[in-house]
Amino acid sequence: MSETIDRLNAALEDRYRVEREIGEGGMATVFLAEDLKHSRRVALKVLKPELAAVVGAERFLSEIQTTANLQHPHILPLHDSGEADTFLYYVMPFIEGETLRDRLERERQLPVPEAVGLAVSLCGALDHAHRKGVIHRDIKPANILLQDGQPVVADFGIALAVGSAGGARLTETGLSVGTPYYMSPEQATGDQHIGPASDIYAIACVLYEMLVGEPPFPGSTAQAVLGRIISGDASPATQHRPAIPANVDAAIQKGLEKIAADRFATADEFAKALGDAGFRHGSAATPGSEGGGWRTIASGAMALAGVSLIVAMASLLGRNEDVRPVARYSIALLEGHDPARYGGNSLAISPDGSSIVYTGPGRDPSVPAQLWHRSRDILEPTLINGTDLAQEPAFSPDGSLIAFYTGAPTTIKVVSLAGEPPYTVTDSAVG
Repeated sequence: MSETIDRLNAALEDRYRVEREIGEGGMATVFLAEDLKHSRRVALKVLKPELAAVVGAERFLSEIQTTANLQHPHILPLHDSGEADTFLYYVMPFIEGETLRDRLERERQLPVPEAVGLAVSLCGALDHAHRKGVIHRDIKPANILLQDGQPVVADFGIALAVGSAGGARLTETGLSVGTPYYMSPEQATGDQHIGPASDIYAIACVLYEMLVGEPPFPGSTAQAVLGRIISGDASPATQHRPAIPANVDAAIQKGLEKIAADRFATADEFAKALGDAGFRHGSAATPGSEGGGWRTIASGAMALAGVSLIVAMASLLGRNEDVRPVARYSIALLEGHDPARYGGNSLAISPDGSSIVYTGPGRDPSVPAQLWHRSRDILEPTLINGTDLAQEPAFSPDGSLIAFYTGAPTTIKVVSLAGEPPYTVTDSAVG
């Protein structure tokens, strides 16, 4: 690292004096530096070399300028950005204090009024940025600085700049923008159209963790976390901590909805719900009930020649509020196609109940497993190309995409049933 500091100091000798490394994240290494022109200490952040190579200097520096005009008391401003000796860097104020991550590691849970107050302030920062068309995309405790008890969001727009500049090339490398614990379902499935609802989801995750002591979807690997984000439901915060007000729990549940359109329309609405003692989330699931989102179903007793499917339409189409009719039908599988032999959740039913995707033998004997798609009104299943060694498939809410993991249990991919090649969402463990 001393070589990096020497190179930076040589390239920036008339502007900054880099002193030492003070942190490292998924996208950048952080150095404490002195701004020579203004005689102030700053945080100089350098993009990881592998990320910089994919993004490219011209596009990154162009995209990051969209964040330069964000002025809000809870947003850490961007001072400068540039390229120095092949390094892409950006400069922000150096804040004395700790991050929310530091605080949570020390105390685990925060007092309810303080946690809610922090969330309301963060919603204010998000609302300001969203109104200017800027989405953070990587809200997490490590990006929230605490200054005199008040939250300040760092790296606002950096993930957007990286994602926009990197485009498809970023996905192809397996690098992902976002942190698994706080990724929205649309981020987890590689959706390129990320809006304000994704940041709202992340704030709901952060508030949940401040109150409960762990994220809504914990796990030891990225695969485990993203699988739960896509197909699981978070237990109510009040189940872990009864002292949490009902309206706060309801607001969190709405913020964690699988479908972006079902969350709060704005961060300001989220903040108002947190302060409204009468707020209730009408579609919140009761403990133990299954809700919308991606669902996988596996059976340990599937027959070689066929599988009988029982589809509870209320569960697949939305939150359970009434008892609805159950549709039953049978689908015969090809001989030798037995999803049960592959273990885990090796079969998934589409949200509308019209088709299944399952793990079966590869068409080439050298490939032990691939995904197959079978509609209930078509006799022959279709092999989904590019799904070698696929496990635990899951449908997207609209039934058009399939998420699965392959190879190492930390590699998550998504493939379209329209025939487009799969792409990697993440291939790194949670850390």
